[in-house]
Formats: sequence, structure tokens, C-alpha cells
Amino acid sequence: MLAETLVAIVPVDDALAPAVQTRLDNLTKPPGSLGRLESLVLQLACLSGSAAPEVSPPGVIVFAADHGVAEEGVSAFPQEVTAQMVANFAAGGAAINVFARQVAARLEVVDVGVKGAVEGDGVIIDKVRPGTANFAREDAMSLTEAERAIEVGIRAAGRSIAAGCRCLIVGEMGIANTTASSALLAALSGRPASRLVGQGTGIATARLAHKAEVIEGALAARGVDPSRPLELLAKLGGLEIAAMAGAYLGAAARRMPILVDGFIATVAALVACRLAPALRGYLIFGHRSCEPGHDVALELLDAEPLLDLQLRLGEGTGAALAFPLLEAACRMLSEMATFDSAGVASGDKAK
Repeated sequence: MLAETLVAIVPVDDALAPAVQTRLDNLTKPPGSLGRLESLVLQLACLSGSAAPEVSPPGVIVFAADHGVAEEGVSAFPQEVTAQMVANFAAGGAAINVFARQVAARLEVVDVGVKGAVEGDGVIIDKVRPGTANFAREDAMSLTEAERAIEVGIRAAGRSIAAGCRCLIVGEMGIANTTASSALLAALSGRPASRLVGQGTGIATARLAHKAEVIEGALAARGVDPSRPLELLAKLGGLEIAAMAGAYLGAAARRMPILVDGFIATVAALVACRLAPALRGYLIFGHRSCEPGHDVALELLDAEPLLDLQLRLGEGTGAALAFPLLEAACRMLSEMATFDSAGVASGDKAK
């Protein structure tokens, strides 16, 4: 499944760009006056192959998994919170549930590697293993498990597409996953872990140095090679991070726009782009996280997020909050009058 998906991802075709740009310039507004909404809808048109792109309804997928590195005391919350939050998602009580309802999104929760039993109706159980190993002491998972986790994400994207979703938002839940994401980013960027680690779910500032030390020790012990992204996921990653990468790949293979969330989601996107560079054209970045490593990941992807609300929750919340901007951009293109249809003189004609 992974090999077939990678082959199916083709670079975005810009053939529609001139026609869409012409329509944008003929809408009843000064050319370029709607700023980034105009470049946003141009991207949506080209990646989807439609001169009138649509992004509704959106699909939200939240992948959940546990991390063995939590044993090193790198998180403010105990590991059992992962399973408890999955139950909260299933009950509709988390922030992502609220924001998904606001934009009428289809929401799916996938257990790809929660350590304990998951309670709650409607959770998709597609577990590769019950949490990763502690990558401070051994590889997080095998290469086969990393590939299987990616394929969990590909399948989940396929379900969203089959359900009629036109835009994908991917979130996560996993205690200690900012540590795994920071480790992956340190390996991919060559930056020191101390520059990348943040408070995650609220770890005390005094413990940040310990978090960075754990990551630096793991990088040395695991012998990571940034040119081998699948191996990197196996050594340092998380099951939900691999599944997120798979969801991006699965959506791009079907020319579906992907609205990327914060730090963890962006690191997953960075790994996925190393597997399939053409994926980058299908990615739209929802918000800038408070995590210090997020700016580094965004820089590596040459990305500028739509929002900066000082969020650091995860779950896909920032991307869900940004979704109405995509909807507004599409409506602008399809519903605004042109100068000719409205009988309004254009700037050139007014002269």
C-alpha cells in the first residue's frame, strides 16, 4: 500500500493558474486586495485540478498512540491520559470535537498504538502495537511497524475520501509526542535539541534541559540517518506520527488538500515530504504553534501558516480553526461578481 501510494503522488499541475488568476483579477475588487486568500484559492485550484475548488465538508482524523520515552519523565501528564483523552474524543468533549462541529467536519478517532484498552463507541481500532519502545534505550519500533503505521494513516485518509470529504485535517493524541517530534526534527534539521524543545502539554521550564538531554542521548545512541526517513520514524518516531504522515500521503495521492496543524503535525508532514517530495504542494499550514521547534520545521518546508493564536494543544485544533479561511477563499472565487457581470468599471476602464 505504501509503495503504491508514493507512486500515485504527482507534482501539483499549475495549468489552471492563468485562468484562475484572470478570474481573480476580474472580481469586483482591486487586484490582489484580498491578499493571501487569493494565493490560497489559486493553490487549491491547482492542487485539486478544479477551477472552482471546494473544501467542504472537511474530514478530521485524530490518531492516538503512546510513547515509551514517557518513562524518562519528559511529560507533565501520566501516560494513561492518552487512553482517557481518546475516550473524551469519543464522547465529544474535547476541543477538537467542538471545533469540528463548528465547521461541520466528519471526525474519526483512530487508535494506532494506545497502550491500554480504549473505551468509547466509534473509535477505529487499527493498532500496530501498544505504544512504542523507549527510544532513549532502543529503537521505538521496527521498520515493518513504522510502515504498518503509515498504512493505518493511508487507510484512514481513504475512508474520509470515500465519505465525501474534500479537505483533510489531521490531529494527534499521545503523551510524550512532543519529545518524539523534537527528536525527529533534530535529526532532520541538524539543530540542537535545546533549540527545539518546548513545554509541550505544560512541562515545567526547569525540566526542559532534561528533555533536551534525553533527545540528544537518543540521537547519539540510535545512530540516525536523516536521509532515510522510514528508518528515522522507526528509531525515533511515534505510531501516531507515522499514521499522520500516511494520511497526508493518502490524501495527496487523491489530490485532496491537506490543512496541517501545529508542531507535531508539521514534523509528520516534514517526514512525509522526505518520503514523497511532491506532497509539499498539497499542504496548507493552519497555524503557528508556541513550540519553539515549529518555526524550524516551517522553515524547512518553506511554509507560512494562516494563523498565529499562541496555541499548543494539538488534536488538529489550530487547523480546524483555520478551515473557514479555506472556505472563504473558495466562496470568493465562485460567488463574487466580476466587473462585467456587476456592471462595475474596472480600474483600467475607470481611467
